[in-house]
Amino acid sequence: MEQLAVVGGVAYAMVLGGVIGFERELRDRPAGFRTHMLVAGAAALLVGMERLVLEDHLGLGALLQVDPLRLVEAVVAGVAFIGAGTIFARRGNGAISGITTAATLLMVASIGVSVGFGLHVLAASTTALTLLVLTLLRMLERWMHPDRNGMPRDDSSPREDGCDTDSPGRR
Repeated sequence: MEQLAVVGGVAYAMVLGGVIGFERELRDRPAGFRTHMLVAGAAALLVGMERLVLEDHLGLGALLQVDPLRLVEAVVAGVAFIGAGTIFARRGNGAISGITTAATLLMVASIGVSVGFGLHVLAASTTALTLLVLTLLRMLERWMHPDRNGMPRDDSSPREDGCDTDSPGRR
């Protein structure tokens, strides 16, 4: 029965990750719907498995020392590898792209970890906040910088996060 609860948590994390991934998919980013779902689900599964293993070995007492944050560190390291791939997958002309998508992968992994620890309200709230950042702040950037509205400039393509790649120290 506990395993089914973990599966439910994985499904919930995948739905939350999918919501963020859908936004990335609409923007045609290197990691979209499926990738975000899988990252969130994997994080929830790893934390859920840790909880199940610990519950099964409660009788070991002092022999078993656990630091739940070590697993979180492992999740972050795995996501960093995937995120690095999204940053370099886009353009070969020297422009930096994919940083926001890499950050969303870290967020969905964190959301998955939250679900794995049973922090469902925190996970749902963080999903909403992430969508708020991705949508409302993007609209604000476009309003503040109408010359950047996603159109490539003469010398290079715009960065995904809206920052100017020609600024000093940005290359």
